[in-house]
Amino acid sequence: METTRRDGAGLTRELVRRALAVYHEDLPGTVRQVARDCLVDWLGCAHAGQQEPASRIVRASVLEEGGAAQATLIGSPLKVGVSQAALVNGTASHALDYDDVNLVLPGHVSVAVIPALLALAEYRQASLSEFVAAFVAGYETACRIGALVEPAHYANGFHATATLGSLGAAVACAHLLKLSESEACHAVGVAATQAAGLKAMFGSMAKPLHAGMAAQTGVRSALWAQKGFTSRPDALECAQGFVLAHGQDMHAHHALAEPAGGHHLLNNIFKFHAACFSTHATIEALRELRREHAPSPDQVQRIQVTAGTPCAICNIPSPTTGLEAKFSLRAASAFALLDMDTSRLDTWDRVTEDAVQATLERVRVELVPGMGLSESVVALHLADGRSFERAASVGSPMADKAEQSRRVDRKFLALVSPRIGYDRSLRILDRLTAMVDDAASSASLTDLFLDCRA
Repeated sequence: METTRRDGAGLTRELVRRALAVYHEDLPGTVRQVARDCLVDWLGCAHAGQQEPASRIVRASVLEEGGAAQATLIGSPLKVGVSQAALVNGTASHALDYDDVNLVLPGHVSVAVIPALLALAEYRQASLSEFVAAFVAGYETACRIGALVEPAHYANGFHATATLGSLGAAVACAHLLKLSESEACHAVGVAATQAAGLKAMFGSMAKPLHAGMAAQTGVRSALWAQKGFTSRPDALECAQGFVLAHGQDMHAHHALAEPAGGHHLLNNIFKFHAACFSTHATIEALRELRREHAPSPDQVQRIQVTAGTPCAICNIPSPTTGLEAKFSLRAASAFALLDMDTSRLDTWDRVTEDAVQATLERVRVELVPGMGLSESVVALHLADGRSFERAASVGSPMADKAEQSRRVDRKFLALVSPRIGYDRSLRILDRLTAMVDDAASSASLTDLFLDCRA
């Protein structure tokens, strides 16, 4: 029975109780399908992100440290300790900023939860069905805590992927380890006291590190709790606890409310532009303007982008690297106007090309209150005096989940097949389809890791 009051008393335990009650056989088919798509998307991003500078540095450091061979580094035959694998794989999966999002946080849940859970599942020889149930439990918990603490948490400068992701990862791992309710509450507390990550780091290597840190914190917290490590069991709601220390908003009724469709996971949004999500509405608006009016770039005198003040996270004015370009509305506008493919990873590295720089100089960005991360209004002002305007919003997931799966699969093949071949990439997709098939849900993760080796 729910005993949580509006002031949050008993909230940590209630959220843990709900999470531990998630069972694979009870999950609707659409939820299992989206969970499968999250893993496909995560694997593609992690595989392609291995060679990014941040990934290489963290990986090299972990290999220098040494450790028990417990869990695989994605795309290689190498194994390291469980928490080390979570750190390396988590960092790699967020290095391209191409991974999925959920706006209730707002942030990236999969890159925090999946690397923690995969490392632990491999080490404990868990099945795909156990993985899926634990993933859903952790994902839903992270989103419920997002509903609890937002908007103050994010507005105060915390990167929810790092902070709330740590808590979701801890709950997911607690579920997989079959911890008791009390042990899982302690895991949440241990994660809560470690959770950290600043939005000020966007556009630097520290942002993808946030995902790796969250994954490592989550799996480590659950493993320690299993061994008897304790914390406050009411870490979320207690005085000077996680919620009030991070922003003053405590919306217990929002955290406990049922989301549309019954699961926050169904509102997961997959990215099909390889950049910060807050650039996507601007890209889509410019694409629509190009399709409708077909202006040549040299006809355009000025591009006016109006977006919400939360989009300050992607307003680097003069990017000089691909990583900075991913957090620049001006660069995103230039690429879109020049009809450059923003789903390609190498497009963002072309930000210093003359044509891009010349177009970028014609972009003006205005950030206004009242608009969110997923909205943009773009106006094109042409040299002949004509002007065209388009508004775009990308804040809703695809309604057609079958088509969403097909698009995620195509994205995976584009990211992974150049590295391991098309046939092996297809085989991985076939294995992961077992997630939505009860008859095959006891399949092991071992073959998946073997197929992922470069």
